[in-house]
Amino acid sequence: MTSTLSAQFTFLNEADRLKSVDRANLLIDCSRPENSAEHSWHLALYALVFGDTAAPNVDVDHAIAMLLLHDIVEIDAGDHPIHEAHDWDAVAVAERKAAERIFGLLPLPQAKEFRGIWDEFEAAQTPTAKFAKRLDTAQPMYQTLFAPNPVPDHVEVVRGNLTTGRASPLAESWPEAYSHAKSMLDGTISMASTDYLLRLAFLLEACKLKSVYRATKLCDGSRHENSGEHSWHIALYAMTLASHAIKPVNIGRVIRMLLIHDLVEIDAGDTPIHGDFDPAEQEQIERLAADRLFGLLPSAQGATLRALWEEFEAAESDDAIFAKSIDRVQPLASNLENGGGSWPDYNVSYAQLVGRVGDKIAKGAPAVWAEVDTRIRAHEWFAKEFQK
Repeated sequence: MTSTLSAQFTFLNEADRLKSVDRANLLIDCSRPENSAEHSWHLALYALVFGDTAAPNVDVDHAIAMLLLHDIVEIDAGDHPIHEAHDWDAVAVAERKAAERIFGLLPLPQAKEFRGIWDEFEAAQTPTAKFAKRLDTAQPMYQTLFAPNPVPDHVEVVRGNLTTGRASPLAESWPEAYSHAKSMLDGTISMASTDYLLRLAFLLEACKLKSVYRATKLCDGSRHENSGEHSWHIALYAMTLASHAIKPVNIGRVIRMLLIHDLVEIDAGDTPIHGDFDPAEQEQIERLAADRLFGLLPSAQGATLRALWEEFEAAESDDAIFAKSIDRVQPLASNLENGGGSWPDYNVSYAQLVGRVGDKIAKGAPAVWAEVDTRIRAHEWFAKEFQK
């Protein structure tokens, strides 16, 4: 690989480890702990959905970038539940050390850029960072309160956070979020607006994407990836590989597409690209899912996000072509790391891989495909084809 792409893929493969960092809070169905990768995706989606309610001096796309990166240091430093006693000065030192190592895997200019975004979030001084921070406070709180059978100890953690903990400043910075959570705790009638409740309902439903599992495995091969953490990872891929797009793209729009592109799988399930399925039937199922899911939002916002999803599906605009190429790259990189992953599972030939995946990557990011193709040809699963 070129030195730039090699460094970028090293970083992206290392980032895969965030999918194995468990947090204290649970998924909304309480089936398992949430991991830090899918949490980061969910927060970025929160920023997208509540972005137009932010102050005019908030850069929503920049906030999304912050939230994609904000927990990556937990690969080394681990998660630190806020209700437990910690030496927070020592945690800060460990996280800065982790940031230095992990972002240092990138080419130097990009390493400085990503580290700067992370530092801005941590400092929480700019309007955009403050907006991102308040989302990071609200998401776990609502995920706990809206569980069908909330864990009593977790509910008490939320109560403490709202009363005197890190969520208490929401009373001033985001009063609607604060008062709605408080009403849930107290069993009183919420005064939240219909608009707010619709957005929140959509975001809570989106949590189900974390329980949709894909054919692709993690880089270490330990388990199958879910579609929530996949959506986080490809958004990070787009952010990292944007300079390799064949045509100039609006990377903020690309990332927004990738945050929502797989939401329909909540209803439609994952369809492995090398699997056996009826494309026309699957398309109809996904459109019905899009009707339901985007229909949960206020009508104007639902129409906007539905149009963005349709643009991704059509893959005709420069932004969508690049987004599609990125969606195809990440599973290849994972399979290269984990011994072939889904390729042996589906007995994938090189020609099949090129036709279903490679051509789409080459259309949006030809330099990325050229470099990845070199590694694919050398991989033991395909090398036998070139030795005949």
